[in-house]
Amino acid sequence: MAESMTETARLLVVSRESAVLRPLWSVAEPNCWQVEVAPTAWDAIERVQSGAAPRLLLLDLPRGDGDCLHVLRWMRRLHPELPVVVICCPEDAGRKREATQLGAREVLIRPFDEARLESAIQRHLLASDEVGAEVASEDIEQIGPETFFVSASPITQKLRAQAELLGEADVPVLILGERGSGKETVARLIHKLSVRGGFQFHKINCAGMPADLLETELFGNELPSSQGTFRTGAGKIERAENSTIFLDELTELPLALQARLIQVLQDKGPAKASTNNRSSDVRILAATSLNIDRALAERKLREDLYYRLSAFTVQVPPLRQRKSEITVLLRHSMHHLARHYGLPVRDFSPTVLNACRQYSWPGNLNELENFVKRYLMAGDTELTFNGSNSNGMSSADEDHAAPPSNGRTHNFSASDDKQEQSGSRSLKSLIQNVKCEAERNAIGSALQKTGWNRKAAARLLQVSYRTLLYKIDQYHMSASEPFLSPLSADKLTFQGTTARNDGKGE
Repeated sequence: MAESMTETARLLVVSRESAVLRPLWSVAEPNCWQVEVAPTAWDAIERVQSGAAPRLLLLDLPRGDGDCLHVLRWMRRLHPELPVVVICCPEDAGRKREATQLGAREVLIRPFDEARLESAIQRHLLASDEVGAEVASEDIEQIGPETFFVSASPITQKLRAQAELLGEADVPVLILGERGSGKETVARLIHKLSVRGGFQFHKINCAGMPADLLETELFGNELPSSQGTFRTGAGKIERAENSTIFLDELTELPLALQARLIQVLQDKGPAKASTNNRSSDVRILAATSLNIDRALAERKLREDLYYRLSAFTVQVPPLRQRKSEITVLLRHSMHHLARHYGLPVRDFSPTVLNACRQYSWPGNLNELENFVKRYLMAGDTELTFNGSNSNGMSSADEDHAAPPSNGRTHNFSASDDKQEQSGSRSLKSLIQNVKCEAERNAIGSALQKTGWNRKAAARLLQVSYRTLLYKIDQYHMSASEPFLSPLSADKLTFQGTTARNDGKGE
C-alpha cells in the first residue's frame, strides 16, 4: 500500500460494539488513520452535514435494526462520492443486496479478522483517491457549471492550443466535426479565453427552429406599439453586443438569412434590416457536422459566407481518434453524473474499460455520456453500445466491443456467464434489431428514390419532416451509403413515434 494515499485519512465509524471498534483501532494506528466514533447514524449525518466529510464511513448495523440501513439514502444525498462500508450480523446478511442498492460500497459480515477489515478500508480509500485525482486532473478544464473540456490526448491538447490562439484573435471561426464530437464545447472554450469571456455566451441551433423564428431570433422584428407606431424588437445579434454568438449547424440556416449574416460579418455591418443601421460588435462562431464540399454543392452554404468564415477553421476530432482519453472521459463523466443525480460513483471494471477503448463510438461524446448514465444506474448487467462500428473490428477479442452495423443495438456482458442468463432478453433484442433494420432500409429506400430530398422522402413515408430528420440522425445515415434490401415504404411503422404527414414539412 502506498502510505501517501491513506496518510491522516479521517474515518468515521457508527458503532458501539467493541467487536468492531477494537480491530478498527488496531489497524488504524499503523496506517496513520484518524478514527472518529459516532454513537448513532443520525449523529453521523449531522457531522457530515456540518463539517468536513470523512474519507470513509463505516456503518455498523445493530442486530435486527432494519431502519438504520435507510440512513444510506441521506448519506448519498449529502455526499454521493463518500465510500460507505456496512458491517452487519450474520442474521442480517440477506440485506446485503439492499445495502448495495442504497449506496454501500461493500458489506462485511461479522465476525471478520483485522486483515480483512484493513484490506477493505485500504481498497476504498485508494479508489476514492483515484476518482479525486481523475476529477482534479490538469487535463480537465471547467468552462461552465456543466461544461468541461478534456485534453488528455495529444490531438485534444493541440485543439486546446488552437482555441487559446483563436481566443486572442477577435475573428469569426468555423468549427467542423461530427455530431456529438464537442463542437459547442470548443466554441465555449474559445469564448472563455477571449476578451469577450466576461459576457454571456449566446447559442442558436439553426436546425431546431423554422426560418421565420430563426430570423426573429437572430435579427429581431418590428412590433406595434400602443401609439400606433412600430418599435423594433432586438434580436440576439443586437443583444449579444460585445459578446459571442455560436451558430450550431450553420448549413441549416436559410440562404436568405446567410446573406444577412454576411452583412453582419462585413465590417461589423448592421445587425438587422431596419431604420436603425447601428453596427453590432459581436463575434460569430459557427459550426456544422455536414461535409463542407457537399454543403456547397447542395447550396446549403453560401460560398461567400464560407470564405468569410473559413479563414480560421477548427476541426474537432471524433472520439475514435482519441482512444487514449476514453478512460479519463468515462471516469470524469461518471463522477460528474453521480454528483448530479445524487448517486454513489460506480467503478468501471477492467473488462468494461477495455471494451470501451476498443469501441468506435459513432455517437461520440453524446453516446459516451448516455452509456455512463446507463452504467451508473444498472452497472454491467445491461451494457449496450448504440451505433455502427466504423473501424470494422473483427478479431475474437473485440467481438464484445464491435456492435453490428445498420444502427442496431449490441448487448455485451462483462462475462460469458451473464450472456447466457436470459434467453428471453436475447430473443427480444433480436426482434428489436430486425425492426430497426427494416425501418432503416425503408428510410434509405425512400431517400434514394427522392434523390435525398428529405421533405419529399417524408411525404413518401407519410411521416413528419422532423420525425424523418430524427431517424436519419438516429441511424447515422448518409447519402453515400447503399441500401441493399429496401422494403416497401408504405409498410413502414416507426418505433416510439407517431407517423403522420401534415403537409407542412416540419
